[in-house]
Amino acid sequence: MLSYRHAFHAGNHADVLKHAALSLLIANFRQKDKPFIYLDTHSGAGLYALQGEWAQKTGEYKNGIERLWQNQQKWPELKDYFQVLATHNPNGTLQHYTGSPELARSLLREQDKVVLMELHSSEVENLKNNLGFDKRVTIHQRNGLEGLIALLPPTPRRGLVLLDPAYEQVDEYKQVPDALEKALHRWSTGTYMVWYPLLAKGRDQSIPLLRRLQALACKNLLIAELAVESQQLEFGMHGSGVAIINAPWQFDEPLKALLPKLCEALKVNDYATWKLEWRIKD
Repeated sequence: MLSYRHAFHAGNHADVLKHAALSLLIANFRQKDKPFIYLDTHSGAGLYALQGEWAQKTGEYKNGIERLWQNQQKWPELKDYFQVLATHNPNGTLQHYTGSPELARSLLREQDKVVLMELHSSEVENLKNNLGFDKRVTIHQRNGLEGLIALLPPTPRRGLVLLDPAYEQVDEYKQVPDALEKALHRWSTGTYMVWYPLLAKGRDQSIPLLRRLQALACKNLLIAELAVESQQLEFGMHGSGVAIINAPWQFDEPLKALLPKLCEALKVNDYATWKLEWRIKD
């Protein structure tokens, strides 16, 4: 698990789906004046240099955020997402990408709080350097799934959690729902967004993961998936999904409008597809 570095993948199609959904969730929470808390279990560095060696080695952002960046006027529903990116790319050239911690920090208000967890020692130092100046932000170097349970219920009680593991180990597909079962017992009213990859047929674990999530004691479960190309037999990630536990009322509506647009913009071939489905509906 500690070998994973998100800088190789920053800004790819999976990041676009995840961060688009996250920005829409935060916008929903901001509709009420009451403060809320954002918790991130696998924070990474929070900010990434797209012109750096790691991002350039894969170039994944070129088929991800760069496609949308060139046509921002076509994405009014993602104005918050692009405003945060613009802050870190003031000359208009896409050089930096904001991970979920910086996206959330930038979109939260003065009365809101941010709690970030990261286990990797060098990544947590980068995270502190990038976000540690903000008094609203608390950073923990610890296992995010264990830390989440220990920190619940949070103050304030209103809030959302992003669970975004690398899934380098197959056990993580069971560890995530196991942690969520405990988390829901401590904080049943929280909103939890779980990101997961869609992998080659020989490696994909998304179906059993979603079955485990569907078995949890929650009021609703909304899944959104985006596949940008055909599924391979042995290797590769052709798409990703987010599963939202205790999604806000009618949160499927903005996703229903967004997903077909993302599918068209990010598709690699004609096998690109999207899915939006309530697995549990209150």
